Amino acid sequence: MPYKTVSELPESVREHVPKHAQEIYKEAFNSAWDEYADSDERRGEESREEVAHKVAWAAVKKKYDKGSDGDWHAK
Repeated sequence: MPYKTVSELPESVREHVPKHAQEIYKEAFNSAWDEYADSDERRGEESREEVAHKVAWAAVKKKYDKGSDGDWHAK
């Protein structure tokens, strides 16, 4: 289920992640969704969606850190 806009992202992303990081998340998720469509491309028993969310968070973590306030902030 690729995301067309950031407004479709999970609530946890929309409420705690800055707009720029939401764009990163969306693009990384959509790319991983396409890349890992074939279950042979995924490790273990994770679903396509689980893998795409992990990839998206990894992309966000390259430029943002989670603060003690629960929100994400630019490094």
